Amino acid sequence: MTVSERSQRRGLIIGCGGTLGAAWTVAALVAVRDVLDWDPRDAQLLMGTSAGAELVTMLGSGVDVDELVAMQLGTSAHPALAHHLAAAPGRFPPLPAPAFPALPLVLRGSGLARPAGLLPRGRGDASWLKKLTNRLTEGCEWVNHPATWLVATDVSTGARVAFGSPHAPQAPLSDALCASWAIPGWFPPVRISGRDYLDGGAVSTASVDLALDSGVQELVVIAPMASTGKIPGRGAHIAERRLRNQMSEGLDREVALAESRGIRVLRLDATPADLIVMGANFMDGRRRLATFEHALRSTRTQIDSKAGVLA
Repeated sequence: MTVSERSQRRGLIIGCGGTLGAAWTVAALVAVRDVLDWDPRDAQLLMGTSAGAELVTMLGSGVDVDELVAMQLGTSAHPALAHHLAAAPGRFPPLPAPAFPALPLVLRGSGLARPAGLLPRGRGDASWLKKLTNRLTEGCEWVNHPATWLVATDVSTGARVAFGSPHAPQAPLSDALCASWAIPGWFPPVRISGRDYLDGGAVSTASVDLALDSGVQELVVIAPMASTGKIPGRGAHIAERRLRNQMSEGLDREVALAESRGIRVLRLDATPADLIVMGANFMDGRRRLATFEHALRSTRTQIDSKAGVLA
C-alpha cells in the first residue's frame, strides 16, 4: 500500500483545550498540513472534544487551515468565522446555579468524571456555538464530512458518546457541539434524546479509544490539554497541572491501546515551553495570540521529530 493510500485511511482527533488550546491546535494543524503534505479535511475520520469538537466542525464543513489561521489573526472574512472568537466566553464562568445536575458522575463515572460531578450547574451562554453551526451548515442537519464525530459525556452513566457516529443518538449539530463544549460548572448540561450531556473532556481529553473500530489505519492526535510525562506546577498552576497529568495518563493508555491494534499514532501535545506562554487558565483570551504564535514554532519542531511514525 502506498503512502497516499494509507493517508486516505488516516483519522484526525483533536482534544479539549478551551480558548488557548484551540489557538495552539490551529498552529498544530499548520504543522500537520505542511510536514505531512496532507489536508486535514481529507481525514477519513474527524473527531473532536470540546474546543476540539468546535474545530472539527469547522474542518468538516469545509473550512481550510488557512482560514482557521486567519480567524486566529483576526483577518478572516468568512461569514461564520469573522466574529466568532470575539463572541467566545471570557476568562471566568458566570456565577453557577445552586444545583448539581452531574452528581450521578460521582458514583458512576471514573477518573476525571467523579470530581466533575461535584460541580454546580453552569450558567454559561453557548449561543456563540449555535450561531457558528447555523452559519456553517446553512440549514443542513450536519456538516458535509460524512464522519465528523463530537464527543460528549452522558451525565447519568459517565459514558462517552461520539455524536455523528453510527451508533450515537440523533442530534442537531448545534446541540451536539454545545454538549461537547459544556464544561462542568461553566455551561449547563445539554439535553439530547431525553438524556443530559456534558463536555467529553470530563472523562477523556481526546477519547482516542472511541476511534479504534472506525477503520482508520493511522491517527493524528492533537491534544493541547495533555503533555508527554508529568509536568510539575506551583502556585496558580497546581490545579491545571494536576488535571493535565491525569489527562496525559489517560491519553497514554488510549494511544497504547490503539498501537496494540496496529494503528499508527502521531501524537502532538503541549510542551513545558508552550505552557509557560499559555499560563494556568486555558480560557484566558488575552494570551491567545501569543499562544498561537509560539505554537507555530513549537508544534513544527515537535512534528518534525515525530513525522516518521507515519512513514
